[in-house]
Amino acid sequence: MHQADLKHPDRTLEQKLYALYNLSRDKKIDLSFRPPYLELLEGFGNPHLNLPPVIHVAGTNGKGSIVAMLRTMLEAAGHKVHAYTSPHLQRFNERLYLAGENIDDAALEVLIDEALALNSGQDVTFFEITTAMAFAAFSRAPADFTLLEVGLGGRLDCTNVVENPLACIINTISYDHMEFLGNSLTQIASEKAGIMKPGVPCIIGPQTKQAQQGGVMDVFEERASACGAPLYVHGVHWFIEPQGAQMRFQFEQSELALPQPNLPGPHQIDNAGSSLAALYAIKNKHDVSEIDIAKSMRAIDLSARLERITQHPLPPDWELWLDGGHNDSAGQALGQQVQIWNDHDGKNLHIILGMKADKDPHKFLEPLLPHLKSLHMVEIGGVGGNVSPEDVAALVQTTGTGCTFTKTDNIKTALHDILKTNTHTPGKVGGRILICGSLYLAEQVYK
Repeated sequence: MHQADLKHPDRTLEQKLYALYNLSRDKKIDLSFRPPYLELLEGFGNPHLNLPPVIHVAGTNGKGSIVAMLRTMLEAAGHKVHAYTSPHLQRFNERLYLAGENIDDAALEVLIDEALALNSGQDVTFFEITTAMAFAAFSRAPADFTLLEVGLGGRLDCTNVVENPLACIINTISYDHMEFLGNSLTQIASEKAGIMKPGVPCIIGPQTKQAQQGGVMDVFEERASACGAPLYVHGVHWFIEPQGAQMRFQFEQSELALPQPNLPGPHQIDNAGSSLAALYAIKNKHDVSEIDIAKSMRAIDLSARLERITQHPLPPDWELWLDGGHNDSAGQALGQQVQIWNDHDGKNLHIILGMKADKDPHKFLEPLLPHLKSLHMVEIGGVGGNVSPEDVAALVQTTGTGCTFTKTDNIKTALHDILKTNTHTPGKVGGRILICGSLYLAEQVYK
């Protein structure tokens, strides 16, 4: 986590979030179940052993979308749902979704105070202590389901202390966090596969050709066989594909036609498939109907995932979009959507990019650069460093497409510069601006 995660409109809560952060301010991420974390869980009464039935979600991409889809479908059927996700976009409360709504400030403050008292100053990480807080809150509030998003990896992630989930999902695997998970897709997949549990159905989401050819499926099958976890694999046990304005989902002998999810991008159809496969794998544990599912697909809402920002200072023939993707798979997904835009209206595309220093701008931007008119780079504050503007500028220059590169102070300045330079492009009506590269840009956009 980063200092950018600690901002809160309530000054007292912001100070208490800093107190959590300062417990391990200089400590690097250590993927293990460390004694201070386990002792804190014990102090809370081991709440991870007393949660409403858990669906555990891992994968490099799509976790947030899958959690949002599952939550919407389960709630449409009248179920109460807890959900733990990260990072948040505007305030920490978003991480703890408690039986139908984000935890309120008063309850969050009480929970922080309790965690600090139980921890007694030990060097737990911010994610360790906030995960323990989430487990405590979820164990105390009645609900029908708990949706847990893995923070990093899977095998040694803080959330993986849950012993007997109802189902697991491992979505698309790609390159991210290699300094912790390994430099090959099989190493990364092995860490993700660590959430599999004996007898617990595990849904495997769509995988790229590179991942499949690299042996990712062998990793999943070997782990499932070793621990006795039933696998439900995309392309083998379940299928999903667009059909005009709808999509077709098939799970074993069941088949249904549904509206496409109310989240732009072909990749969201795949994410919907992973969510639906999980529900069908545990269909005797809920009463979500086909009508509930269809209604939910139209209602799903998730910020900063190809979100169109409609309240903006741009001329009416311009569009503004926001996406928090930052790795190779996210770049490919955005590239697919850009091609759809090009086929639809051919508007010039301008990107405003901000990326943390631990990300690879080359892999992310490769599918996008051929389509760009300009790229403006902004700095993200409070995240421990940004990618080098010089590296991105050099990458832009090698494309030979005429895309221009500009480093700007902030998003507002970048928007002003794009409009000033491109409002009267001959033969073009309006334009499209995509702000991307990190979820940490979202707060700047909303402000």
